[in-house]
Amino acid sequence: MTQKNVDVIVIGAGPNGLELGAYLSKAGLKVLVLERRHEMGGGLMTESVTAPGYLHNTHAVYMMMVDYAPVYGDLELEKKYGLEHIYPSLQVAMPLSDGRSICLYSDLEKTCDSIAKISKRDADRYREFTALAKRAVVGLIGPWTYVPPMPLLDQVVKLQMTELGREVSEYGEKSPQEIIDEYFENEHVKALMLYLCTHWGVAYDQPGMGYLVLLYLERATNYRLVSRGTHMVAQALQKVIYENGGMILNSQRIKRIIVEDGTAKGVELEDGTLIHAAKAVASTIDPHQTFLKLVGEEHLDEDFLDQINGWQWEKYSLTGLHLALKEAPNFTAAASDPEFNKALVYVLGFETAEELIKDYEATFNGEIRDQAGFNCCFPSVHDPSQCPPGRHTGLLSRFTPYNLQQGPGQWYDYAFRENVAEQMLNTLQKYAPNMKKDVILRKYLSTPVDIENKFINMVQGSYKQGLYHPLQMGIFRCNESCSKTRTPIDNLYLAGSSVYPGGTVIWGAGYGAANAVAEDLGIEKWWSEPEIITNAREKGYL
Repeated sequence: MTQKNVDVIVIGAGPNGLELGAYLSKAGLKVLVLERRHEMGGGLMTESVTAPGYLHNTHAVYMMMVDYAPVYGDLELEKKYGLEHIYPSLQVAMPLSDGRSICLYSDLEKTCDSIAKISKRDADRYREFTALAKRAVVGLIGPWTYVPPMPLLDQVVKLQMTELGREVSEYGEKSPQEIIDEYFENEHVKALMLYLCTHWGVAYDQPGMGYLVLLYLERATNYRLVSRGTHMVAQALQKVIYENGGMILNSQRIKRIIVEDGTAKGVELEDGTLIHAAKAVASTIDPHQTFLKLVGEEHLDEDFLDQINGWQWEKYSLTGLHLALKEAPNFTAAASDPEFNKALVYVLGFETAEELIKDYEATFNGEIRDQAGFNCCFPSVHDPSQCPPGRHTGLLSRFTPYNLQQGPGQWYDYAFRENVAEQMLNTLQKYAPNMKKDVILRKYLSTPVDIENKFINMVQGSYKQGLYHPLQMGIFRCNESCSKTRTPIDNLYLAGSSVYPGGTVIWGAGYGAANAVAEDLGIEKWWSEPEIITNAREKGYL
């Protein structure tokens, strides 16, 4: 039996684990990051899954918090490590069957001009809503993402102390559908807005989640694409860790977290290797595996176990169809707007809010409708380095259930998978007629079961490590004992998407854990509080 000694062990080399490892290694701690898979990065994954030379972002694609997340500036990921982001001016485009379209640009006036072609009133209302959402994200929701959550009653009181806080509180009580119906009247506009504020995992009829509507619609014109693939973000963070004396080990199977006298002391690997952590152990995997499998029930009290056992996974997951293409899509809507073919994100197949809601309801019931709707992108249009010269890549991303009515095992049936892929391709061809079978060189389908098999912490394809619900958000994510990353086990921290503020590569959990560990160990932080947080404090928002 071998034994190793480090200061901090980080379990999981996904976005948050790499972020945490980078901050702490740069703080002078001896950090070891352990990853089960053969490659670090987690959802920051770029792979050649179709044909040689074609790179596909098989999980995370759109980076929504590049202009807010402290990690980019603190670690100089762009300046020092060459990370590049592409920010297309046409962010989101939705074609309609009659040849018209709705386009959202980084330029607000261009967006309003596009919406006005469908509904002048909705264009005015969009401008009004965007102003509110911008105030909310800059003043409150953006800063919230990178500070510990407040106890619920404290937050309610705090919000009532400022005009902006009262506005956000008012919307926070509503469901996405209520907010969209309140602001917009045209069914096409409502369909697009409702999709954009729910496709990150908020149920359309779930009250108490309206603050995320403000965030997601404001962020919908702030998406970035990572040049040369999403995995480049993971590569940059890896370099920070190595350059500061840290280490990442892949293909590691952890048997247990060693707990002695209520304190985390390290981990034991399945091969018997003992790794001692002198200062901290941080887990970025889900609470079930962290506590029930690795810590063990014998180290936890009954009330805490009840909280962990009550954790719920998402009601739906994603099916992604990755394409190696001879050419880029030529959308019918581009006939009247050549820029249409240059959008970053397309929303296809949902032309009314009713159609979108039908799709959600079917998914919640374990069904897959024949009429496929989804978002899609063609990264090579903006970044030719992701495929051979003259060729293109595509990704169609569709909400689908993990628990099909016939059971999740149906996802292994080849004919069933092919039918799901064919449905998606039919929808694409409806709006981009050139996307015929002879243009598609290869395809690769990733289903909810494939996600679970690939990332064991994404149980049931739960790509955010847990349902977005008022009782699983804020101070309740994953519960009141762990939402600030600290846990009932001394020196054990949670730092993944199952804790506040959640998933989708927003860099909040890893950053929060880095602050907590540094504070608990009395380590002087080499990083400063972000300006957006300082400004929010000065204005009484935090």
